[in-house]
Amino acid sequence: MALTSVDDFYREITTCTTLEKQTIFPQDVAKEIGHFNVFSIEDLFQKTTQRSVMPYNRRTYYKISLIRGRNRVEYADKVIDIETNALLFASPKVPYHYVPLDEHQAGYFCIFTDAFLLPSKSGVILDELPIFRPGGIPIFQLSDEKADQFNSLFLKMREEITSDYAYKYDLLRTYVLELIHYGQKLQPLPANSSHPSASARVTSLFLELLEQQFPIDTLHQKVGLRTAKDFANHLAVHVNHLNKVLKETLGQSTTEVIQQRLLQEAKILLKQTNWTVSEIAYCLGFEQVAHFSNFFRKQTSFSPLAFRA
Repeated sequence: MALTSVDDFYREITTCTTLEKQTIFPQDVAKEIGHFNVFSIEDLFQKTTQRSVMPYNRRTYYKISLIRGRNRVEYADKVIDIETNALLFASPKVPYHYVPLDEHQAGYFCIFTDAFLLPSKSGVILDELPIFRPGGIPIFQLSDEKADQFNSLFLKMREEITSDYAYKYDLLRTYVLELIHYGQKLQPLPANSSHPSASARVTSLFLELLEQQFPIDTLHQKVGLRTAKDFANHLAVHVNHLNKVLKETLGQSTTEVIQQRLLQEAKILLKQTNWTVSEIAYCLGFEQVAHFSNFFRKQTSFSPLAFRA
């Protein structure tokens, strides 16, 4: 699963739209204050040269969107349909994407890094706010009247970010906090965790994460995700839910699938390299060579050296 940075975000916009970078990237933003910017969804949607679905991945920045139009938001384990107006809060910890369901898309969104709202500047720790915690449903349905109110707030941001006011980023920070606090008062939209594509998507994303760690080509590589909890955290789902889904779709538990892939790579490395057992154990994420040897013997009835011989 890819990790989209702020630079990647601007690269995608300038690649997929007719907008030029200098028209959307404020020159004075990326300094000690962190990054902030605000966009019109309608402008981007109309100027998009190719209608590609927003990729499902993690981002290194936070995002608050006022969505006006029919859309579907997909998380690893749930799907949420937006019929008219909604406020969406996205954090770097929870991967997602949303799919426009018609040509009438409007609203605004702002992106900002955690440095922009550091506690020293705002008194707020973003990851401690309920609205940004993994496992929640940070999408809130809005009436037309409420949507108009949030629309006005985004318009203030658009006006302020191009102003010459010396303290404009302090004011923009206040607007972002206002969005967050108003959002936390709203009731989230219901999620459909039994959507037909939900289990298939969780399985696909899990297998993608697993395979991204292989093959092991150098001694500097090391498997980072080794346990069911590691994968569940990365997908922002409960470990029991992940296990249930994989049992249904693959007929194996999360741990069994992970161990099977680790064993496959261990056999390849033992047969096709001259690396020591200790080096192979390290690359596969085992802290001690004895743990790797015990794992291999339990799976194959052979020690690593006996298998190599």
